[in-house]
Amino acid sequence: MRLAAPWRGRLWPRGGGGLCRHYQGGPVPAHVTERLAYYEKLKAAAEGRLAQRASEESRRIWISLPDGRAVEGEAWKTTPYQVALRISPSLAKASVTSRVNGTLHDLDRPLEGDTELEFVDFASRDGQTLFWHSSAHVLGGAAEHFYGALLCHGPSTENGFFYDMYLDEQRTVHGKDLPVLEEICKGIVGEKHPFERLEVSREDLKELFKHNKFKLRIIDEKVSSPTATVYRCGTLIDLCRGPHVRHTGTIRALKLLKNASAQWQGDPTAEALQRIYGISFPSAKQLSEWEHAQEEAARRDHRRIGKDQELFFFHELSPGSSFFLPKGTHIYTTLVDFIKGEYLKRGFSEVITPNIYNAKLWELSGHWQHYAENMFSFRVNNETLALKPMNCPGHCLMFGHRPRSWRELPLRLADFGVLHRNEPSGSLTGLTRVRRFQQDDAHIFCALDQLEGEIRGCLDFLQAVYSVFGFAFRFYLATRPDKFLGDSDLWDQAEQLLEKSLRGFGQPWELSPGDGAFYGPKVDVQIQDALGRYHQCGTIQLDFQMPLRFDLTFTRQVLKDGGAPERPVMIHRAVLGSVERMLAVLAENYGGKWPFWLSPSQIVVIPIGPDAEGYANEVHQFFRQAGFMADLDADFGSTLNRKIRKAQLAQYNFQFVVGRQEMSNRTVNVRSRDTHQHGQRGLQETLGRLRELQDSRVRNAEELF
Repeated sequence: MRLAAPWRGRLWPRGGGGLCRHYQGGPVPAHVTERLAYYEKLKAAAEGRLAQRASEESRRIWISLPDGRAVEGEAWKTTPYQVALRISPSLAKASVTSRVNGTLHDLDRPLEGDTELEFVDFASRDGQTLFWHSSAHVLGGAAEHFYGALLCHGPSTENGFFYDMYLDEQRTVHGKDLPVLEEICKGIVGEKHPFERLEVSREDLKELFKHNKFKLRIIDEKVSSPTATVYRCGTLIDLCRGPHVRHTGTIRALKLLKNASAQWQGDPTAEALQRIYGISFPSAKQLSEWEHAQEEAARRDHRRIGKDQELFFFHELSPGSSFFLPKGTHIYTTLVDFIKGEYLKRGFSEVITPNIYNAKLWELSGHWQHYAENMFSFRVNNETLALKPMNCPGHCLMFGHRPRSWRELPLRLADFGVLHRNEPSGSLTGLTRVRRFQQDDAHIFCALDQLEGEIRGCLDFLQAVYSVFGFAFRFYLATRPDKFLGDSDLWDQAEQLLEKSLRGFGQPWELSPGDGAFYGPKVDVQIQDALGRYHQCGTIQLDFQMPLRFDLTFTRQVLKDGGAPERPVMIHRAVLGSVERMLAVLAENYGGKWPFWLSPSQIVVIPIGPDAEGYANEVHQFFRQAGFMADLDADFGSTLNRKIRKAQLAQYNFQFVVGRQEMSNRTVNVRSRDTHQHGQRGLQETLGRLRELQDSRVRNAEELF
């Protein structure tokens, strides 16, 4: 079909000599008008059915609130928003959606029976996800009018939203369009269009979207039920599960960020699409704070820090794989050694497993069916082999290579083996998304009655490591998805154990219904950095299916005829996650000012004049041989003040200035990068103090020295 002509922008004078933008276009495209008319017909019929149902089935219901109170309502009439208003107008204003019996629910959608009701605001992950999804609908409505685009896919992301759209071959989205499109979005926001939910049949869906081949494909591929929901927002009607904010006016601050190209469903052979990214907030103040944080994030970008501090680089001859230079390798190995030390304390055994496996292993584990395209595979002697993208199947082979007794459980296997994943080239982003990486990967095999204790141990492990880094963190309990494997009673038991462990641990956590893996529930962990951003790193996942697939068993007791075999439970757990990604997060969190124990630039020795050069070399070697990252600045063409300033900019934790007096006394004059001057200290005294600070892993060694 031929796409509608875009809107035309005009500038009109306004009082005070300024300009305001007004957008004028032709009539609404005919297919949009037709779609609206059909929608109104369906809506009228649905409202009639709802009114009849409310008349026939209305009854008193009880609505239970998180604080233990219960309020009365009326089935098919009372909405969550009405309840919020009764509690507090400020609560009603702050809520972006509700949770009804554990499931997200539109604020204006009537309750159908007795209900456990919660209110969700923008501060929560669910609230942000929903808010940004609603904002994507606003962008979609603007793009449909401005470009006459065929809308494809408009989800929320971790940090905002985007919309993919199809334009004909002669047209594309340009950066100069974004300010105009943003003003149209703001106009839609100002109109306070309600988000209307409507459940329609498959036949009616196809009639609504008969002019959009992409929506028709989605209906054919993903809508398997007799009905599905659409949402209306202004003139936009979109296929969507929802829920959404009450109206577009809730989105008080919106900014379009950039445009990019995309492919339909990520398939490089499919149609080329145009993608527009955006961000939005409930207030202009929050948007302003976000913009400031973005400026600071750009200054802290780990790719810039990696280049400036000579930590790592990438090369086109090995895309997606980092070259770690000596200083970067020091940070990398220090992180690994930190975790290895924790493993020794916590009863983990480190193992080494192969990098290459026959594809039959991945078929047995179930990964090949779902993950083959993300694996590097090749043919050898008429067999398909692949580089491992994860360690768990190899650990299952290790558990099952001989009979196991209950006395060996829990068996905790840790592996820093190199992993490879065939990530799309467009997704590679510094160290945060790579093709070659290592994880602090461990798998625990235990009996069901040991599970609670092992989960507590995993949570304690997470807290111990993250507290050293100074990270705040939050937990998400992801429960049984729609498509799960195994016995539902076992799932219920496992979820209850995870919930009990989280409640007993005392840290904040949220429920993520249906977000568990197909093989078991999990606890996802997000850490918060110095800029307030959250990063997914650690995880604790329960797995009932892998032991079943590999027929893993242990015997509970030793009898003459052998004990009855039992199936172990498998726990996948990681704290750092990818070491590469954690290094990137830490670089940006510290802004390149590494804590002393982790720093690649711990000490620089600065001689005062040529007379002290020999002693400076001796001091340099003394601390190098003691295991510290020490350098020597013997550039006599620079003044002392310039050398000290250079050392501070290079983020050396300590500067040891030596001259004739220090040489005579066998001391060093200790300065720190934060301008603290600690005076003269003996070499052995200084060495002992540095070892104490390094072993304690404090974050403020420069102050404590």
